[in-house]
Amino acid sequence: MIEALKGEDIVEKSGGRFKLCALIQHRVRELMAGARPLVDRQGRSDIEVAIQEIAEGKVAGEMPKDEESGDSK
Repeated sequence: MIEALKGEDIVEKSGGRFKLCALIQHRVRELMAGARPLVDRQGRSDIEVAIQEIAEGKVAGEMPKDEESGDSK
C-alpha cells in the first residue's frame, strides 16, 4: 500500500476522498501523456508518483472546470 494514503492528512489536504481520487486520476493522465514528474520517480509507477506529488503539495487541489463538472468535450 502507498504510505501517503494510510493517514487522513492527504485526504484533508485535497478536500475530501472524492476530490483526492479525481486529482490522482487527473495527474496520472498527465503523467501518462508525457508530463514531467515533480518528484523523483525512483522506479515508482505513475500512480505512486502522483500520490507523492499531492502529499508533498506540488500538485494543486483544484481541478479544471470541464473535468470538475464531468463535461467531456
